[in-house]
Amino acid sequence: MIKIEANWIDLRYLDTLSAKRTLIHQLNPTVKLMAALIFILTVTSFPKYEITGLLPFFFFPAVLISLGDLPTGPILKRLLLVAPFVIFVGIFNPLLDHSPVATIGSFVVTGGWISFISITLRLCLTVTTALILVATTGIDALGSALLRIGVPKIIVVQLLFMYRYLHVLIEEFVRSIQAYSLRSFHGEGVRFKAWGSLLGQLLIRSIDRANRVYQSMLCRGFDGEVRLMRTSTLHTPDIIYFSFWIVFFLCARFFSLPQLLGKLVLGV
Repeated sequence: MIKIEANWIDLRYLDTLSAKRTLIHQLNPTVKLMAALIFILTVTSFPKYEITGLLPFFFFPAVLISLGDLPTGPILKRLLLVAPFVIFVGIFNPLLDHSPVATIGSFVVTGGWISFISITLRLCLTVTTALILVATTGIDALGSALLRIGVPKIIVVQLLFMYRYLHVLIEEFVRSIQAYSLRSFHGEGVRFKAWGSLLGQLLIRSIDRANRVYQSMLCRGFDGEVRLMRTSTLHTPDIIYFSFWIVFFLCARFFSLPQLLGKLVLGV
């Protein structure tokens, strides 16, 4: 029970991080969203055997975490949640791709292992960037930014409702489990026979709770528009931020920065 409540509170942690007043938090949400999208597109555009070319892109999330005063522990914890999906996506590559790429002593590195490492790096970069974007912007500001870049309003509203409804669903689940535990005389958790009725009651209670939340929103004037207290006009820091990262992404994509750095350091 304590673990369920901890996970529920943990889901709201990114929202609390987005309330900070650092340099990154105060940037225009649309600028941060566009930079993150271009970053993701650039990272995913590399060939499947590329590893060294992806390494300079870790500079982007590292700078955002530092300037945004974000704790690395919670972000790494959420990153580990997608680790099973990373393994499932790339674990078959070493079994299917046996073409030799390099040799380390007597060990032959096949293309399957190289592509597996490349997929892992890409997912780490993209997921970390998405988490940082939410932690430095907030879900409501991201919804407003999505509307500004042309995403249909109905899709944005559905995303916002889905995000909020997830909290409602988990909260009702915690209450249902707590009520079941208080009325049962065994400490074995929820019995298998009770799962059907418990899930049905959870569905009915969560839908009823969501309807009450929606009616409250309508009473307070909700009309589907995402309104923010802060303005979303462009300022000089926004232009500098966007321009710097675009130049960095292009240089890291079309030039081998590790190779250039090695030549600069070694002088060869």
